[in-house]
Amino acid sequence: MSDSRTRLQTVLKALGLDLKAYEGSDWTSRAPRDGAVLATVKSHTASEAEAAVQGAHQAYLAWRTVPAPVRGELVRRLGEVLRTHKAALGELVSLEAGKITSEGLGEVQEMIDICDFAVGLSRQLHGLTIASERPGHRMMETWHPMGVVGIISAFNFPVAVWSWNAALALVCGNAIVWKPSEKTPLTAIACQHLMQQVVDAFNAEKPGAIPAGLSQLLIGGRDVGEALVASHLVPIVSATGSTRMGRQVGVKVAERFGRSILELGGNNAMIVTPSADLELAARAITFAAVGTAGQRCTSLRRLIVHRSVADTLLARLEKIYQSIAIGDPLADGTLVGPLIDQAAFDGMQQALAQARAEGGEVLGGERVREDLGTDAWYVRPALVKMPKPTKVMESETFAPILYVVTYDGDTEQAIAIQNGVPQGLSSAIFTANLSDAERFMSSAGSDCGIANVNIGTSGAEIGGAFGGEKETGGGRESGSDAWKGYMRRATNTVNYSGALPLAQGVRFDV
Repeated sequence: MSDSRTRLQTVLKALGLDLKAYEGSDWTSRAPRDGAVLATVKSHTASEAEAAVQGAHQAYLAWRTVPAPVRGELVRRLGEVLRTHKAALGELVSLEAGKITSEGLGEVQEMIDICDFAVGLSRQLHGLTIASERPGHRMMETWHPMGVVGIISAFNFPVAVWSWNAALALVCGNAIVWKPSEKTPLTAIACQHLMQQVVDAFNAEKPGAIPAGLSQLLIGGRDVGEALVASHLVPIVSATGSTRMGRQVGVKVAERFGRSILELGGNNAMIVTPSADLELAARAITFAAVGTAGQRCTSLRRLIVHRSVADTLLARLEKIYQSIAIGDPLADGTLVGPLIDQAAFDGMQQALAQARAEGGEVLGGERVREDLGTDAWYVRPALVKMPKPTKVMESETFAPILYVVTYDGDTEQAIAIQNGVPQGLSSAIFTANLSDAERFMSSAGSDCGIANVNIGTSGAEIGGAFGGEKETGGGRESGSDAWKGYMRRATNTVNYSGALPLAQGVRFDV
């Protein structure tokens, strides 16, 4: 296996990126594949964070007046640069986050896709014309930028989540300030570097077209994030991470009447009914449960199987779990890479111990591939047969653990089990029964923001709004009309009649 630091230098050269400006001793970036130190970087201070917000606010004051299609042109050019550097940035994602090659590349493709989406959106930021009850009046709604959008992202999607927010925020006329996870600073530095290339090239053609400070990066920990959350110059904070973090962010932003877009914990379930295509289900379950080593917010955590098909399905899953390729995420054929760090491994072991104490039968879950590095944390995905839904199944463990329970009754029983947790991000049902499928997607069905039929819980597409309910936070990012979360609505009435009638028949003559 090639040395991670050597591969990093090749990637940085391909990106044209020099890390000297970020060198320091505050945060260490490690390669999960072998535990090697990739780089150490300095942290911004809280005062530097405040200055960045001030600069972004000044940029917003100019950017909001730029026509939306011109703003879209900036994002279009970002998408083109990402296409050019897809291979290098994708490998950097694999190096720093531990994703297998296809997932690292897929994450960059998500960035490209959202840029394409946002470019089209830049010519469609339209409101409504509304019928007025007063003659000679026209009523309409218009949409306007909000200001600075603060973006706080997690390690598991170190570049895609930034792009979901950045592309929409920019075409909507906002400025952006990004605080990435402390575990993945290098991918963030690379994205900011590519964005600055785009800005510089744009301004070389049209001097002053893009205001300085429009897109800013803050490397740091809790204090930097708190500065972003507390600032009255940041009307929108989009935060991705744990429910615990989201509670703190949501309260602080709400205290100053700001707006938060929260993408928090998922504890996703799949129902397998008696009519399901079990081979199709087994394939979907495997990717959803073990892809990204179970470190997706949409990873499958709970499998709810009708007792009549449970033995057949579990026998197939056990065979898959015992033979799945675990190893270096950059090697051909690898399907499951490493956990991000030892803390993730320890959390997984604690959850499995609790599952055993609650009557669970655990298959897998042990550490493997220690030959790849003493500080590399590879595990065999765990399949856990539970006697019934228990306490451990109510919490999300960011690791490849799949709890399995059976049900005997109808689909309503399975849906009740699925909905019986605090989180509500993604869900799925496998069935050939139209009634079951429609019931699952109805208002009396899944209570999640994502409800799929005959596909897994992972793999959301750019065209649909992404997010969930309950302790998942209620935020929506990416497609559909998620752009409205980055703008403010104004209702306008124009009187062209020469008279001044009042609404609701009110008379007030003077």
